[in-house]
Amino acid sequence: MKVIDIMTTIRHRKGIKVTEVAEDHLAQEKNVKPDGKVGSGEKLWKRLSLTVGGTVAISLGLLTSVYVATLHENDLWFSNIKEVEREISFRTECGLYYSYYKEMLQATSIQQGLHGLIYDNKTESLRTINVLERMNVYQEVFLSILYRILPIQKYLEPVYFYIYTLFGLQALYVIALYVTSWLLSGTWLSGLLAAFWYITNRIDTTRVEFTIPLRENWALPFFAVQIAAITYLFRSHLRPLHEKLTLLAVFISTFLFSLTWQFNQFMMLMQALVLFILDCLDMLPTAKVTWLYIIQLTGILLVCVLQFFNSMILGSLLISFNVSVLLARTVQKNMKMGCLLNRLGKLFFHVLMVLCLTLLVNNFIKKILNLESDEHIFKFLKAKFGFGATRDFDANLYLCEEAFGLLPFNTFARLSDTLLFYAYLFVLLLMAIAAAVVAYQNLSGSANVQSTDKMEICTIVLKPGAAYNLMHTVLFGCLALSTMRMKYLWTSHMCVFASFGLCSTEVWGFVLKSVRLYTPQRLCVIRYLVPIITLLYLSYKFCPGMMDELSELREFYDPDTVELMNWIKSNTPKKAVIAGSMQLLAGVKLCTGRILTNHPHYEDKSLRERTKQVYQVYAKRSPEDVYSILRSFGTNYVILEDSICYERRHSRGCRLRDLLDIANGHVMDGLGENEPDLKASLYPRFCTCYPYLFLVKSRTELMPFAETMKCQKKKNLQGAETVCYNMRERRNCN
Repeated sequence: MKVIDIMTTIRHRKGIKVTEVAEDHLAQEKNVKPDGKVGSGEKLWKRLSLTVGGTVAISLGLLTSVYVATLHENDLWFSNIKEVEREISFRTECGLYYSYYKEMLQATSIQQGLHGLIYDNKTESLRTINVLERMNVYQEVFLSILYRILPIQKYLEPVYFYIYTLFGLQALYVIALYVTSWLLSGTWLSGLLAAFWYITNRIDTTRVEFTIPLRENWALPFFAVQIAAITYLFRSHLRPLHEKLTLLAVFISTFLFSLTWQFNQFMMLMQALVLFILDCLDMLPTAKVTWLYIIQLTGILLVCVLQFFNSMILGSLLISFNVSVLLARTVQKNMKMGCLLNRLGKLFFHVLMVLCLTLLVNNFIKKILNLESDEHIFKFLKAKFGFGATRDFDANLYLCEEAFGLLPFNTFARLSDTLLFYAYLFVLLLMAIAAAVVAYQNLSGSANVQSTDKMEICTIVLKPGAAYNLMHTVLFGCLALSTMRMKYLWTSHMCVFASFGLCSTEVWGFVLKSVRLYTPQRLCVIRYLVPIITLLYLSYKFCPGMMDELSELREFYDPDTVELMNWIKSNTPKKAVIAGSMQLLAGVKLCTGRILTNHPHYEDKSLRERTKQVYQVYAKRSPEDVYSILRSFGTNYVILEDSICYERRHSRGCRLRDLLDIANGHVMDGLGENEPDLKASLYPRFCTCYPYLFLVKSRTELMPFAETMKCQKKKNLQGAETVCYNMRERRNCN
């Protein structure tokens, strides 16, 4: 009787949001006895559930960590291979990041190691760069210092300390996903299902076991913790102390996420858009949203300070957008009042104001800082979404990489095999319908005149935490669909969202009431029965395969690259400058410590231009041009790779040599059409005529090798010396 009176009072209030009414009503139904007190039996049950659920979460996190570590060991036989083979296994940019961890440990002191990173002259030849400013490597610095001060040197090799830390973060990742799902659904069974889905869909949810030092493997666990904290923050009736502690957790996780990944600004911009959309639709508490904007700004500005005022961070759209939103709010204080048409007009003006302010602030900052570091990203996006073709080498390099293409359809087949995709679509559809209804009610001000039944169906489903996670999964889903590399941000959250829906009283209550079959008993049975059946199915179908996978033993095998690294260490001076592909040079730096002309960290305009110039060894250029280019970077050795020169992995128009031809205005090789203004080059492709790694001294020129691949010394050059090296054979020039 008391609940009915409360609902009657609420329905006649003015100006109360639908989501707030729904949550208050749900809290009254669940937590208040007729005498207004919570029973001791219920308290005991909650504590027991919390203990069991927490134990299961920690156990699953640790098991996941051990699982991926075992897969890594079994795939490479990491414990038995040589040090150079271990380092080669850190492919492409992974090797570059790990090399700074190695440098810090090899330094005589922490101070000397930090000085070497701040005044680095080995990463880019003829240049001194601040690695801490250019790259997100504070995690490597922290781990190296930790390894020095902990008494573990006798028991644990540095490389194991590094990789075990990353595998340990996977435990944190799974626990955060588990907790988020638990918070949304109210039962730890949902978290268990989310963790199971994450593990069984490992191919699409993580790649940590074979790209260990990659920045996203550091950042995504903290991002998951942040989402869990935000979900908890949006719960109603939080105590002031709990709210402050939650805001602190959001800040710390946001800061760590920003510190460990160079793409942090773009991910947090998506998150800011989520908050902006939901705040405009009156689905989130405005005060809490404001705190989140401030936390984002504070976190990224603190990272900017630690990265020596990195201009790319200062010129990010995230800072411009958040500042614009906060400024626009001060101008439009009464935006959420009025009838439907009035509010829609105010909303349109607010969105337009925020967008215009964002562009103005961003352009102003970039003009002042003369910032061009991120222009390749906007060129790539412009070409990707069909706003004109481009011959820009950097943009085409991204466009032709599979990782930056559309999400392949076979991804959905794999996700459907575990039932994840079907469950996700089911929950997404119901939540989207509820969101549309709630948005209309909030904007029209009709929330307070709806009937009790209508309110229970259309509003209890969409609490603020659920609304946030709904919009989060929609926007990050769009990002993943457009760019395959970003799928790991979506698929892990997909596990959370689908498991929450299958265990949610609100979702199943919506379904049962829609078909007029609702009873509390049926609701209780179905919300537990469906996830349990799903868990049994996953265990039956995938556990045997996972056991077989754990018993599969392989071994690292790359003798050509091992031989190359050993040759460089044995036959080149320690201060030799080596040119080559970005991917291979990262390994050269890690394994040999030699100076590079270029590297895979592509977020710098001058480095992008330098890389394009070094890659002219794969273009149709004269030996004199190539020699001049390489010497301008102080090059002593250049590595020419057959896998690039004779590439077949990409189709015509996307091979690296094709991209260089287009950028240079030359026709491409092979059958097919060329743009009318492209011309034939006067020279053959350089790499097809000179397929060796060779020494370039100041008194020599690049030597024209015969088609028989015999090294011939250039005549009339006093004191000239050339050392030729092939990855299959080695010989001196005669």
